[in-house]
Amino acid sequence: MAKKSKIVRNEQRKATVARYAPLRAELKETIRRPTSTPEERATAQFRLAGLPRDASPVRLRNRDAADGRPRGHLRKFGLSRVRVREMAHRGELPGVHKSSW
Repeated sequence: MAKKSKIVRNEQRKATVARYAPLRAELKETIRRPTSTPEERATAQFRLAGLPRDASPVRLRNRDAADGRPRGHLRKFGLSRVRVREMAHRGELPGVHKSSW
């Protein structure tokens, strides 16, 4: 089980990323657009740098939905490898069964 503070911090970051996503996309498009003037680009870069650091999606951490474990995350299930294994053995994941050959 991850510390509750780490889980809460990641949830707050998700909210911040969602809040600033449209503005970040607009600024990044202005920077990328070939028709933008150098002044527009510089202004957009300055405004982008002025956004909160937590508004960047790279600061998010994929965590297990059940207990917040940060490592061994399987995106398909939204769970950690440990939790997927436990649930698969109990038959709680439809269509998942142990391999044997």
